[in-house]
Amino acid sequence: MISTAIRVARVGSAAELAAAVLMMLGYPALMLAALVPSVPAFAAAAAVTYLADHYLHRKGSYLINRLSKVRAGLSIRFLIRQLLLVLLLARLSFADDLIFYGAVAGFIAFYGLQAPHGALVTLIRNRRRMPVATRNVDLASRIRIPDAPPRPLLHRSAEKMLHLDLAAVVGVLVSAAMGTAVAGFIGIGVTLFLGCLYVLALMPYVRGAKIPPSADAVLAAVDDWLGEYRPGTALYFSGSKDSAYQVNMWLETMEQLDSKPLIILRERSILERMAPTTVPVICVPGGVHLMNMDLSNVRVTLYAANVGKNIHMLRVPTMKHVFIGHGDSDKLASVNPFSKVYDEVWTAGRAGRDRYAIADVGVRDDDIVEVGRPQLAPIQTGQGASEGRVPTVLYAPTWEGWDDNPGNTSILLAGENIVRTLIKADPPVRVLYKPHPFTGTRSAVAKAAHLRITALVEDAAAARLTADIAAQSAAKAELARIEARLAELSGGSEKGDEAEATRDGVVDVAKHEEIARLRAEWNDAYWRSFPAHEHRVITGAEPRLYDCFNVSDAMVSDISSVVSDFIASGKPYAVTDSAELGEEEFKRQNTAVRAAVILSNSAAELGRLLAAVRDPAADPLAADRKELKQYLLGPDEPTSIEQFNTAVANLALKAETRNLGQESRITTTEAELTG
Repeated sequence: MISTAIRVARVGSAAELAAAVLMMLGYPALMLAALVPSVPAFAAAAAVTYLADHYLHRKGSYLINRLSKVRAGLSIRFLIRQLLLVLLLARLSFADDLIFYGAVAGFIAFYGLQAPHGALVTLIRNRRRMPVATRNVDLASRIRIPDAPPRPLLHRSAEKMLHLDLAAVVGVLVSAAMGTAVAGFIGIGVTLFLGCLYVLALMPYVRGAKIPPSADAVLAAVDDWLGEYRPGTALYFSGSKDSAYQVNMWLETMEQLDSKPLIILRERSILERMAPTTVPVICVPGGVHLMNMDLSNVRVTLYAANVGKNIHMLRVPTMKHVFIGHGDSDKLASVNPFSKVYDEVWTAGRAGRDRYAIADVGVRDDDIVEVGRPQLAPIQTGQGASEGRVPTVLYAPTWEGWDDNPGNTSILLAGENIVRTLIKADPPVRVLYKPHPFTGTRSAVAKAAHLRITALVEDAAAARLTADIAAQSAAKAELARIEARLAELSGGSEKGDEAEATRDGVVDVAKHEEIARLRAEWNDAYWRSFPAHEHRVITGAEPRLYDCFNVSDAMVSDISSVVSDFIASGKPYAVTDSAELGEEEFKRQNTAVRAAVILSNSAAELGRLLAAVRDPAADPLAADRKELKQYLLGPDEPTSIEQFNTAVANLALKAETRNLGQESRITTTEAELTG
């Protein structure tokens, strides 16, 4: 019952639900107390509404946002409480008393202060929002960016300002109880004084040296830095906040480029969610600003997604444009007809080239380059579970997609069957369930299925006894130590606002390397912090998918880049034919499953996968996986990063040749016209 109420109310916990209920009931209680009238009852109900409101704001409750949408926002709730207090005074026969008029005048004056306060806060935030936000770009030596206002001034500023009425409310209630106006006027005076003080504290930040430079000055500084840095290769990305993983997967590759790298983002939400990197990052939300930016030194631009804002960069003729995508799979997205707008399309192996040829969407074979998948370097190969260890099977389904095609994900029709079969396997196996981050974002049915699968895994984990408690306790202590150090390192880089983060956002390389080392240690400690046989639901960014690959002996998934990536491990895998095409047709349509165990929605075929895990020597698909790996991902030598760098260098040379040719033609034309 409570869990259903939490889900319906869109709150995060039972405590939030209780606070929401108390706040909702508090206002009718205030009205009742005012009408009775009862000062103690009114004071108690007011305290409940204050505390519940504050708690929900502190928790960032979704309900608070919804209330503002139905005209019950923060200001309205405070105003209603104050009006009910005036009603209480009237019902207590204070309508002709000085405190009544003082309360009315005081609350009106207090609300009069909301306008300058809100205007100043908005003006400060707007002025400190940079036209271009950066990381690892030295702007501090080129322009002066002042410190942000102290965090207490702007953080939840509206809530803080409104809560200043507490002194007036308490004072008026004391006057109502004692029959004297002194306490009320003192409270009103304190409220108005603090309100004026708050407004005055904000005023210095809208004038003089505390104002950040103009947009033109910031853009000029960025251009000056670009002219000095002279980036050769750019990674361009635009997308929703949930798609940040698509750019994060390319960060390590960008750090290993031979040419000077640059990352160009279009949304601030992506910048906020981007993983730490040593590569310079420029976030340019405005299309006009991007078009006017000096990118004349960039010769190759890489695109990780097909989105509308790509056109703002594709219009630049002095660079070559390459679609690299954010995964390599047999999904239709991997052969999007939009891909023909790029100069080249880079695929992992021969399979990508053949995929475009079969799709016949206008991408020429000459424009396809096989570069491998540099991101797969951390994936370890394996030969099955060691003796005495419970094998681990990873279930990593993709999400439901934008339509209701049953072939999009196995979660809907097969997920529960897969997990039930695995947790009941004899001899036993450990199940890791790591769903796609988008799972359930579009389809309520998919979300419900995901929750049922999660419950299956967690219930099965609870049924197993914990072993080697001492080792797990030590690992958990190590996790706590690492997390504390990571928090310390990350906390030091937090800035007051976007302007400060842009000014001071040059990465500390030593700190960056320590964080990378600590994250590796964290991953090792994480897997030791619970029994090696314990089933686990894994969501969020850590541990990463590839970390799950490395501790798994086999995987079950759907048609997605996850399958292509897992093939790099050489381990057995199964793919679900959720659309029930049949094994032969399914393999014909999807290259990545040619060396997989094909599952029906009943998951009855899982026994073949588990047999291959338990006895690698008798694995009938081992040779097929080795051959498929080269077809999908390219050869092991030269390494993928070497192939990638070679492709960048070759295309940069083409861009330079084109530009020199254009300059020669312009010079010849001008000579002919003047001659």
